[in-house]
Amino acid sequence: MPRQYLTDEQWERIRDHLPGKPGDRGRTGFDNRAAFEGMLWIVRTGAPWRDLPPEYGKWSTVYQRFRRWSQARVFEYLFELTGGDLDLRTVQVDGTYVKVHQHGTGAPKADAHPNSPDATRRSAERRVGSTRS
Repeated sequence: MPRQYLTDEQWERIRDHLPGKPGDRGRTGFDNRAAFEGMLWIVRTGAPWRDLPPEYGKWSTVYQRFRRWSQARVFEYLFELTGGDLDLRTVQVDGTYVKVHQHGTGAPKADAHPNSPDATRRSAERRVGSTRS
């Protein structure tokens, strides 16, 4: 593999908790590490499953395993198992998914401008002493 997402230490910590390992009943899957690395590649790149590089295995096989593991809540278990390993110093947020509400952009409100029609009307109402209904 050209690049691995997990260190050997991280892999050793989770490898025995993944389904399809030798010793489990039923058929053991092909290299769990390659499949897991392929899942991480998809999650990190946001690419379609069909674009999965071949060094991670056949895309359909990796997808089916991802789907089965998701339904079996394997990832939730792994998050609980490794919850103390979070390193939030390198969190990245993609701006294409995070949008700021129009009120959070820092732009002045429409009636904040002294010459806006609303501000002029309110100013006139204050001078006359009338109230808006």
